[in-house]
Amino acid sequence: MFNQDYERRLLVHQNGSANDQEHSKINFPVDTTDVRSSRHMTPPKILGLRIQSPPRLNSDRFIPSRSENNWQMRFAMIMEGNRNGSTTKKARENGEGGRDGLAYACLLKNELLGASIDDVKGQCDERRAFNPLEGKNLFQYSPDKNENISTNEITTHSAYSLSPVSAESQKLLRSPRKATRKISRIPFKVLDAPELQDDFYLNLVDWSSQNVLSVGLGSCVYLWSACTSQVTRLCDLSSDENSITSVAWNERGNLVAVGTHHGYVQVWDVAVNKQVNKMQGHSARVGALAWNGDVLSSGSRDRLILQRDVRTPGVVAERRLVGHRQEVCGLKWSPDNQYLASGGNDNRLYVWNLHSLSPVQTYTEHLAAVKAIAWSPHHHGLLASGGGTADRCIRFWNTLTGQPMQCVDTGSQVCNLAWSKHSSELVSTHGYSQNQILVWKYPSLTQVAKLTGHSYRVLYLAMSPDGEAIVTGAGDETLRFWNVFSKARSQKENKSVLNLFTSIR
Repeated sequence: MFNQDYERRLLVHQNGSANDQEHSKINFPVDTTDVRSSRHMTPPKILGLRIQSPPRLNSDRFIPSRSENNWQMRFAMIMEGNRNGSTTKKARENGEGGRDGLAYACLLKNELLGASIDDVKGQCDERRAFNPLEGKNLFQYSPDKNENISTNEITTHSAYSLSPVSAESQKLLRSPRKATRKISRIPFKVLDAPELQDDFYLNLVDWSSQNVLSVGLGSCVYLWSACTSQVTRLCDLSSDENSITSVAWNERGNLVAVGTHHGYVQVWDVAVNKQVNKMQGHSARVGALAWNGDVLSSGSRDRLILQRDVRTPGVVAERRLVGHRQEVCGLKWSPDNQYLASGGNDNRLYVWNLHSLSPVQTYTEHLAAVKAIAWSPHHHGLLASGGGTADRCIRFWNTLTGQPMQCVDTGSQVCNLAWSKHSSELVSTHGYSQNQILVWKYPSLTQVAKLTGHSYRVLYLAMSPDGEAIVTGAGDETLRFWNVFSKARSQKENKSVLNLFTSIR
């Protein structure tokens, strides 16, 4: 027969445990060695004692809570590297890891969360958006009372589908992928160019529309065919004790103009390898040439710009453009052949038209010689120019209004500029002290690529007729060929007719 006091304690303990089923049961030992003598003992003080389990937040059991998780929110918290594994450095540079990881993430969202994403396009901005919860875990071990975002319903698969993934995921996998943009850091061809002068004010390299490169080396002009790789010598002025200071092809690619140190300009027909014209007029070397149809403009150290018709130089009067106070070292016609931009050693940039002998616009912001000049083929009236060692800046001008626009400090002497024919990008070559080639995206002016290899100033630049490759020349007596542009036209070009710089065709 049980002791009455002990029986009462057992009943109280059982009732308390039954009422607290949600709590963990922790049994304390009770001394029952001598039940009969327990009436003389002080009972253990455990009457009505409730031992609660620790809060779930501090639980030592790492089992995630699934009932109140918001999987859509938690999935977005996973860092790309943790979700898809670490990518190689080469893959990161080429952008392969990011695109593959984004497509994989969209596929998982479709299958696990029912996100119904059918195209990767547009997901990049969402991934780059600021995420205040970035860096947290996918799983949570206690419910977060601050997250009240409702989950989406999971899309059901067709019972007759033969694919293991949903229709949205199938469309996602079939969506076209953007080609990887990769600019090689090494030239695809290197040619020796002995006697290529290291002179900032000369223009000794040009590439014709017939895919022939003309190079002035010492007193000779050489032609290199990009199709056959054959080299021919066009002319030799050594008998006249003269040297080549500039070369320029006409638009058709059948005539090449040759500027000389003595100040006269020769015009050669490359088909028959014959000189068809010789024009006098300058009293010093001719370092810059620019064609406009059959009219040839020449800039000289005598500070003059002469415009002459190569068909009848003795019949049609020449036009003398007077404005520069020092040597003219840069000449470029606008794409519509209506305006001529000229740069000189007087740090001035002038814009001329066909109806006046005085410049219609004058820009004086550069602090050094302006040799690098390039008109944009995509934005009407947009002109880019680069300054020498004391300036180092590329400046952009709105010649429709005469106002300066953007400016970027390149950190080194700007020797040449050229716009891409297919996208709103441009390439610049540099001298002191980086000797590098930079590819820029306009109008953000972010660097797309930086190419190095020349050991001297990169003084000469020409673009291939297809607009994909460029050739650069330097005082290290080498010509280097680079693939920098793509034929694919940018899909993000602004086509609005209200844009001031929309191309006018």
